[in-house]
Amino acid sequence: MPKIGVVVLTMGDRPAELRALLDSVAAQEGDPAAVVVLAQGVALSPLPDGVDGVELPENLGIPGGRNAGVRWLRERGGVDVVVVLDDDGSLPRTDTFRLVREAFAANQRLGVAGFRIADETGASQRRHVPRLGGRNPLVSGPVTTFLGGGHAIRMSVIDQVGDFPAPFFYAHEETDFAWRALNAGWEIDYRADMVLQHPRTAASRHKVYYRNTGRNRVWLAKRHLPAVLVPVYLATWAAYTLVQRPPLSGLVAWWSGFFEGVRTPCPPRRPMRWRTVWRMTRLGRPPVF
Repeated sequence: MPKIGVVVLTMGDRPAELRALLDSVAAQEGDPAAVVVLAQGVALSPLPDGVDGVELPENLGIPGGRNAGVRWLRERGGVDVVVVLDDDGSLPRTDTFRLVREAFAANQRLGVAGFRIADETGASQRRHVPRLGGRNPLVSGPVTTFLGGGHAIRMSVIDQVGDFPAPFFYAHEETDFAWRALNAGWEIDYRADMVLQHPRTAASRHKVYYRNTGRNRVWLAKRHLPAVLVPVYLATWAAYTLVQRPPLSGLVAWWSGFFEGVRTPCPPRRPMRWRTVWRMTRLGRPPVF
């Protein structure tokens, strides 16, 4: 069965939640996973036995921190599947890693398995379901992206398509990775039975949410979409943002990020194949929404 390595990023401000997460990881059935906790520019609190800690000299952002965790697991060796978990989440079931191992062993084309994010009541927020409209959170199936808070990636997929895009810092790094994986022929599954329990929160709680969302949408399109789809994608998301009626400060930050993305490059540009566009369309989410 595939061997699992776990990456957890922390800013050092949630020691109790981090300990609960690590306890839930230790309680998983089967062989113990290799676990590394990376502190982003802060000192690490004491960790349980069997958990390795790395203190990064600065905050590299979510994709940069994950990349550092993957490098640590790669150097350690013997890891086939990387599981990434938020430091304020926990695994309510003890068979989650067994399900991960079975999924990747059964389907050699499975590149990513996205977990279901659920609050303490078992409900999933609409934004945590990687389907248009946030439909059917309790139904597993193929999708075109995955949630960053809880997911598993085959190490060989990372070797093939590359790291998470570190310049993104926060927002849409999972979609960038997912599009590259799909274009390389890998499959992405949303697994409702692989659950990460996570407090109900608003994405806008992050100070950089609006700015980075606007900027990274543009970078995502410039990096991966056929030229004719770039303006369609950006117009769609601009319209969606206006319909959501964010606060004025958020709207100003979003447009500031949008035009920053237009002005600044984020190479490399490698447009996906049209057959990937068609495949995503058949999966229910063409790359214009």
